[in-house]
Amino acid sequence: MASELLTTIPPWLPILLAGLLVTRVPRRIGFAIAGVAMAAIVPISVFAPVGSHLSVGFLGFDATFFLVDEFTRLLGIGFGILGTAAVWYAYASGLPRLTAGFAVTYMAATMGVVFAGDWLSLVFFWELMAVTSTLLVWAYGGQAVRAGYRYAIAHGIGGSLVLFAVAWHYALVGTFAFDLDSPGIAAGGPAILAILGIGVNCAFIGLHTWIPDTYPRPHVAASVFLSVFTTKSSAYVLYRALPVDWAVLGQVDASLLVAYMGGFMAVYGVVFALLQHDMRALLSYHIQAQVGYMVAGIGIGTAVGVAGAMGHLFNNVMYKALLFMAVGVIILRTNEHDLYKLGGLWREMPITALAFALGALSITAVPGTNGFISKGMVLDAADPAYFGAPEYQPLYWLLWIGAIGTFLSFIKLGYYAFLHGEATVSPTDATTGQTVGMLSIGAVCLLFGVWWEGLVSLLPAGELLIAEGQAHPYSVGHLTDAAVLIAISVVGFAVIKKPLSGVGHVRDIERWLNPLVFYTGRSAMRGLTGTYAAVDRVIVSVVVTAYWIGGHPMRAVTRIGLITPAPHHEALTSEGDRSTIPLRASIGLTVMLVTILVTVVLLLLL
Repeated sequence: MASELLTTIPPWLPILLAGLLVTRVPRRIGFAIAGVAMAAIVPISVFAPVGSHLSVGFLGFDATFFLVDEFTRLLGIGFGILGTAAVWYAYASGLPRLTAGFAVTYMAATMGVVFAGDWLSLVFFWELMAVTSTLLVWAYGGQAVRAGYRYAIAHGIGGSLVLFAVAWHYALVGTFAFDLDSPGIAAGGPAILAILGIGVNCAFIGLHTWIPDTYPRPHVAASVFLSVFTTKSSAYVLYRALPVDWAVLGQVDASLLVAYMGGFMAVYGVVFALLQHDMRALLSYHIQAQVGYMVAGIGIGTAVGVAGAMGHLFNNVMYKALLFMAVGVIILRTNEHDLYKLGGLWREMPITALAFALGALSITAVPGTNGFISKGMVLDAADPAYFGAPEYQPLYWLLWIGAIGTFLSFIKLGYYAFLHGEATVSPTDATTGQTVGMLSIGAVCLLFGVWWEGLVSLLPAGELLIAEGQAHPYSVGHLTDAAVLIAISVVGFAVIKKPLSGVGHVRDIERWLNPLVFYTGRSAMRGLTGTYAAVDRVIVSVVVTAYWIGGHPMRAVTRIGLITPAPHHEALTSEGDRSTIPLRASIGLTVMLVTILVTVVLLLLL
């Protein structure tokens, strides 16, 4: 009876209602309702029975609004925990009620994506997620507005590709339902479109510039929500969409290409993160880098690879949000975004420094934190010395380079923000609400780093991996690798610190991409409106001409020279009664006109 009660209402509906209430009721009550709605996702995810629920007719098709399996259960628990803490943090950080309403409806749309049991309902919530996240960016105003337009264009293109892929898939397969035994959208054209569209949200290289362009600009609490839901839910959807054993470019496995895209994302993201001055821009590039590990694990496709990817997704939800929270407190208290203009804040803001340290240790995969568990699984999946195939050896080294770059980035951020020099301002530390939000997530990072069996048991096939000895994070080999990583990173930062501090703002490919999109869009719009105007002019001209011919038939036929008036009525062609003017045509012309008329009539009748 209790299990039936848990599956009578889709998980996203209470959150959506909470998002509407946040904007209408008193602030404290609204945020409390939103927090409870997000917290309720955790027990629902844990106790709802496995299977498809709430299968209904939707837009004339069969749709499933509530699918429970090991993947959706994991994401529901992670998003529920983080969403509750994020709402608490947002309340304590002064997020306006309207902006909070957009944030909560954005989370509701994400829950719709996560728990969707078919491609049709997933696409519906995918588009709703794009709309609500865009509104969340726009609500802040200022520079966030133009960035929000670029964000909307990127997600509009990505969403359209996914929609076309799903429609094509339905035409080939005849159903929107997920095939849980053999995940993937129809191979070929549908899969290519789907991977490209999902790649926008996952921040594939070349499709990623919307992240560092957008996430540093809105309210700091809004950045916490944005940093978590779009990219992580998209990594899960990529797993759902990627066909099994699908070859492209001759005999090249498409999954291999996806895996290497993840490896290059890990390197590309950390390189640009190292070059950033803006703290939230640095964290934004690390979203791309960390999603790269998830994409790599999904592409590898083995049990260890997929489990590691999903575990890293879960963990990244925690520590990435925690880092945005800590940096958000710094920005709120100092009104400074440039990390090189800070320093010595650990004395003034010890709680924030502790929260940052927990997030930084987790993202850099230091033993004892959750990041060490999941990142190690992805590395193991690629390493031929453990479970990886030989073709993944270069991928393994790419992921290792990404790990070193991640460590360097957060040594840099922590050094310049908290340790370097003396504080030039005397800010207050985090408020009670901000502290609760940050340290609760930090505790989760430590919990699953120490109690790693609890984390692995939540993962797809996790219990089997434990039973077969394929999950052993604290082996001598793994601890040795961690020590080597830490040593290389500490020494490396000492070497690059001075030259790195002299690097100014380094622009990404947006310097070419943004103008290309702008001028292409403007040219396309001008071409479209110009074509419409030309067609409109032609139609108006035809109508006006036809109207004139109807009122002046004699003038019309005499002007084109086909028919001439009788000689004794020539004067009437310009001044006489047009209705009584006798016409004279040759026999041949008359026969031709009659033949054309009869032919047209016969065609119309047939």
